[in-house]
Amino acid sequence: MKIINKYPIIAREGWLFLTISVTASILISFSSLKISIPFWIISLFILQFFRDPVRPIPQEENLVVSAADGRIISIEKTTDPYKKRKAIKVSVFMNVFNVHSNKAPISGEIINKWYSAGKFLNASLSKSSLENERCALLIKTKNKKFVTCVQIAGLIARRILCYKKIGDNLSKGERYGFIRFGSRVDLYLPESATVIVKLGERVKNCESIIAKI
Repeated sequence: MKIINKYPIIAREGWLFLTISVTASILISFSSLKISIPFWIISLFILQFFRDPVRPIPQEENLVVSAADGRIISIEKTTDPYKKRKAIKVSVFMNVFNVHSNKAPISGEIINKWYSAGKFLNASLSKSSLENERCALLIKTKNKKFVTCVQIAGLIARRILCYKKIGDNLSKGERYGFIRFGSRVDLYLPESATVIVKLGERVKNCESIIAKI
């Protein structure tokens, strides 16, 4: 296991929200401590939502880790709609209390990227994989294996942030994106992959092992 601490514990995406919320809470506290309580609760919610804790990262090259915190809601054999191949899809659903920072599931080069504007259906629904707003990265490992990682907006989430482009290299566990509020991440793995997780299992980004490829 390797621990990477390149990022602030509170994701930068939340700094503005947290600053506004805490400032408002302090100012209102001067007038009425009682009235300020809901504002402090909101501040605590924002703090926990945008947290990005340090996690140990499994270093074996053939291990695919979770790209998101959440619960496994789907494991199925299907067709990768991006690479047009037979694949195993593993889906992680993030509720509003999960860490929403997205981490690279495996090391490799980004050889393609797709963005699709779409609907904002409940991300736990299977049709959200193809109908919601989404951003997909096709990652090629040095062993020439392919993993497609898809950020999917949810019912509340309406902004997908992806910081990487075609040609960039990713290290396993590296933060590559963020989705604000409840959402989903799909991983399309090689058909020969051995899935480690089980349906309903709770996973943590860059720490929990999803599969061997």
